[in-house]
Amino acid sequence: MLRTRVLAPARLRAAVVAALLAPLAACSSSASPGAPDAGGTPATDDRPVTVTVTPTGKRVPAGEPVRVTAAGGRLTSVTVTDAEGHRLAGKVAADGRSWVSDRKAVPGAAYAVTATTRTGGGTAGSTRAAFTTAPAGKVNKVDWRPGAGATADAGATTVGIAQPISLVFDHPVSNRAEVEKQLKVTTSNGTEGSWGWIRDWSGRDRVDWRPRTYWKPGTEVRLNAELNGTDSGADGGWFVRDYTSAFTVGAGQIVKVDLDRHRLTLVRDGETVRRVPVSGGTPGGDKRSWRGTAVLMAKEGTINMNSETVGLGDAYDKMVDHSMRLTWSGMYAHAAPWNARHFGRANRSSGCIGMSDADAAWFYGQVRPGDPFEITGEDTKGVVAPGNGFGAWNLSWTEWQRRSALR
Repeated sequence: MLRTRVLAPARLRAAVVAALLAPLAACSSSASPGAPDAGGTPATDDRPVTVTVTPTGKRVPAGEPVRVTAAGGRLTSVTVTDAEGHRLAGKVAADGRSWVSDRKAVPGAAYAVTATTRTGGGTAGSTRAAFTTAPAGKVNKVDWRPGAGATADAGATTVGIAQPISLVFDHPVSNRAEVEKQLKVTTSNGTEGSWGWIRDWSGRDRVDWRPRTYWKPGTEVRLNAELNGTDSGADGGWFVRDYTSAFTVGAGQIVKVDLDRHRLTLVRDGETVRRVPVSGGTPGGDKRSWRGTAVLMAKEGTINMNSETVGLGDAYDKMVDHSMRLTWSGMYAHAAPWNARHFGRANRSSGCIGMSDADAAWFYGQVRPGDPFEITGEDTKGVVAPGNGFGAWNLSWTEWQRRSALR
């Protein structure tokens, strides 16, 4: 009897444990992913994926990226093309729930969207959508340098070590930060530089990119201005195209002009190539030359120079050889045989840097657009302004950086 009392509870406990384990094992088995229920239907939800495309409709505002989202499944790929077959690139998010285009929808375009999807149960599908954007009421265009004014060496545009990248806009740009984000400069050696917004001599808005210091000779530079679909802001209009430019930096040339000693010196890679006697702007009044750093903008050859175009009345009207433009306000380096008695002795020009025919012909053949002219002298008009040609070098690096809309 005593043995019977001890064994009965043990059998009872074993029976209770077995009874509890049986339903637990059954629950674990039925929850396995993809296992069919009693009727043979997959347990996983295989309903169609819901895809949403933004924007949608006709004549929607441009200037926003295309966005695609998925609910109840995943996006596997998204293709967005315009009527001309151009694609808006983008990437599906890691969770497969969204896709955003890298570029914005441009004005006056028709877009087709195809999104391929996969449900939770693995079923593939696709969704198509379409929308159009409103046309641009006003278009903003760009004039850029370096361009045709630079020299072409071996098929590539070659410039001097002080050449900036310069974009001048037809209409005002108030949305400067957004515009600047679309301007990408790449160089072969990681040159440090910055964009800076200035007022061009013409009165138009302008943005220049200059290195912190003069370019290193041989640097290869490329600009990608991905402006298409960007709004300039109030009264500016839309950009409806992209712009690209590429150039190579030539020899390390600096032109040093000492107006007090009436002398021009060409320095190449740190070595003096030649000194040339010159005559600068007449002391006193409006006929003085500018000082500071000016950049050779263009080699214009033989041109007509008329004093009335620079506010000097009827002082002169003549054809001038070997003309090299330094500012928009009319300062050139050029041949000035009529001033021969003053070369190396006195400043008697109307603001330009004059030299003999022979020296001007030689010098014209040595320099290229983008070469810096570092001009010194006591009696001058002042320093070349940033927008008067390429005068950005007359600002310190810190001052120039402050002109960026992104700083």
